[in-house]
Amino acid sequence: MSLSLYDTASRSHRPFMPMVPGKASIYICGATVQAQPHVGHVRSAVSFDVLVRWLSANGCDVTLVRNVTDIDDKILHKAVHEERPWWAVAADYERAFGHAYDILGCVRPTVEPRATGHITQMIELMERLIERGSAYAVDGDVYFSVGSFADYGALSGQQIPDMQNAADSDFLDRKRDPRDFALWKGAKAGEPAWPSPWGAGRPGWHLECSAMANYYLGSQFDIHGGGLDLVFPHHENEIAQSRAAGDDFANYWLHNAWVTTSGEKMSKSLGNSLLVTEVVKISRPVELRWYLASAHYRSMIEFSFDALQESAVAFRRIEAFVERAVEMFGAPSMHGLEAIPAEFAAAMNDDLGVPAALAVLFGRTSVGQQAFADRDSQAAAAVLAEVVAMLDVLGCNPLADAWTNVAADDRAHAALESLVAEQLAARMDARAQKDWTSADAIRDRLALAGVEIEDTADGARWSLAERSEA
Repeated sequence: MSLSLYDTASRSHRPFMPMVPGKASIYICGATVQAQPHVGHVRSAVSFDVLVRWLSANGCDVTLVRNVTDIDDKILHKAVHEERPWWAVAADYERAFGHAYDILGCVRPTVEPRATGHITQMIELMERLIERGSAYAVDGDVYFSVGSFADYGALSGQQIPDMQNAADSDFLDRKRDPRDFALWKGAKAGEPAWPSPWGAGRPGWHLECSAMANYYLGSQFDIHGGGLDLVFPHHENEIAQSRAAGDDFANYWLHNAWVTTSGEKMSKSLGNSLLVTEVVKISRPVELRWYLASAHYRSMIEFSFDALQESAVAFRRIEAFVERAVEMFGAPSMHGLEAIPAEFAAAMNDDLGVPAALAVLFGRTSVGQQAFADRDSQAAAAVLAEVVAMLDVLGCNPLADAWTNVAADDRAHAALESLVAEQLAARMDARAQKDWTSADAIRDRLALAGVEIEDTADGARWSLAERSEA
């Protein structure tokens, strides 16, 4: 494998040389589960899923760790706003993110650890840092001393004197330097807390990833990835605390760019979020994935529904060729790297150059369509194997279970929607004629079938009832 990756730390393309030949160890910063996932959230998952698929296609055994931040200031604030326990908020949104990853066809990670499940490892890391003079405890808090780490700022290209204060503590006067960041936050009334040698409290955001990466991948591993917005302070702080504790940590740092709307990073705070669950009502999940995967992972995507639909049209042309060819020849017997054109492999090996790889994919599809026109079935079958192998790398093979199962679910939902709409129309007619008995009977039949009806000013709405646990 001759893969070259852009390493944020060295600001250069570097040949990927895994620590153990034939294996790759990867840690990806996952979600802080405090809201429904929008398109911007899932771009990182799709980008690194393409990396995992390409490594796997090249025979690498990939260990992928993607964490879940399930305790955080944002989660606690959301719990107050929603008037329910913090752990219920975290659990609900963790499931929502898992669903989004699944419907976009992302390969599930080897392990998906929660921050709250690794407090012991975090305490051990803090003890090592305090012993080495890189962290200090004050009134139940523990802070990392940025001045103790000579290379602090190297990842993001900043100098300590130019940095703003770390805004992760209400007690700047406790810090030796206002830029020192919190490893451990002493307990506050009404907030969750865990016991520690410095008193009850909870972890700071940056601490968790260093502790979990070390626990699952060891003191040194191949790749650390995440969104561009994590370079500073999150990843900068991870490097500082891990290396100050004596760990070599990640050999390569990869960062995907943002999804923007009107030139601004898509985020809940800007009010321009587009929830995944809503977007896939307009465009199929595989088409949304294709759209997100089509750009180079380090390039910004300016999201628009027009661009999404244009991208979907291009995907459907490839999909139509695959479906026609499979109908004629069956699923291809040749697959994996042996079926991938050299030009496609060269593009992917150049820092996952998906746009150049897509040019190869479109070109081979055109050759296959011409083979159909020439009635050259042998050539068309050969192209089918190539196209399917390339689509597998991108996670967009329409023959894959991820998409055939979704298609079946979509058909089932469409059938249910049609049947319920017919019943609601009959109920509306009965209500218009003041035939309350018939209207109530329709509602009761739907309820028995697990369909709940809500009468609103805009008409009746329906939803599937929550399943009760026995």
